[in-house]
Amino acid sequence: MNFLKILKKTVIDSQIYVSLMGTFFAVFFIKEQNTFRFPTILLIFITYFSGYLYTKYQYTRHFLKILALNAVAGIICALLIIYNHNEIRLLKWFVIVVLGLLYNSFFLDVYIRKIPLLKVFYVGLLWALVNCWLTLPEFSLPIFLISFFFITALVLPFDIRDMKSDTVETFPKLIGVQNTKYIAYVLVFISIIMAVFYLRLKYGTAFFLSGIITYIFIYFSENKRDDTYFSFWIESCSALPFLFLLIMEYF
Repeated sequence: MNFLKILKKTVIDSQIYVSLMGTFFAVFFIKEQNTFRFPTILLIFITYFSGYLYTKYQYTRHFLKILALNAVAGIICALLIIYNHNEIRLLKWFVIVVLGLLYNSFFLDVYIRKIPLLKVFYVGLLWALVNCWLTLPEFSLPIFLISFFFITALVLPFDIRDMKSDTVETFPKLIGVQNTKYIAYVLVFISIIMAVFYLRLKYGTAFFLSGIITYIFIYFSENKRDDTYFSFWIESCSALPFLFLLIMEYF
């Protein structure tokens, strides 16, 4: 039990886990497009990790340390892009970082997280831009839509988790938990259909299997569940496409 608590604190609560899940989700599409490069993967992980640290700790006494860490992370990301890519990739990365700051920053009077119902779509937008724009030479609309619908669906259970503590209007507070799940089901279904028709067979199959598992976790999402259910199991759904891909490739 103590080991599980330590694991939760050091891996999940530290934002390492969600950053890894976002990175694995991006790697799935990178491999499908045959654009795999290790510097790109490192860039994505550092960007996610520094962004989630900023969001979590900006109102705490650790904020100055996090700000300094983010500055170092930004320099590392810029160098990774300059030495391995081009100025266009640097511009794309900068735009995504700015959009991330607009999501939740203390220096803004109104930021995206304060706008009712918009949060889930904005998170989906940011993750989708990483997959379809940052990592590819040209913007890919199908990959954008697959990523956007799938991640938006995964954010909805977190609104179910937080429905009693959220200070802004969210889907569970507005239409109820069950109707929120229905929206998530539809979004996952759309992303699966697009993946099956657009992605290569092996990748479409992996995404289809991931969608089935995701349906199960969404179904059992309830406000009374422990936070670990959401921060580990729901979060893990974004890595399922890559996991199923590995299983099909190596077993």
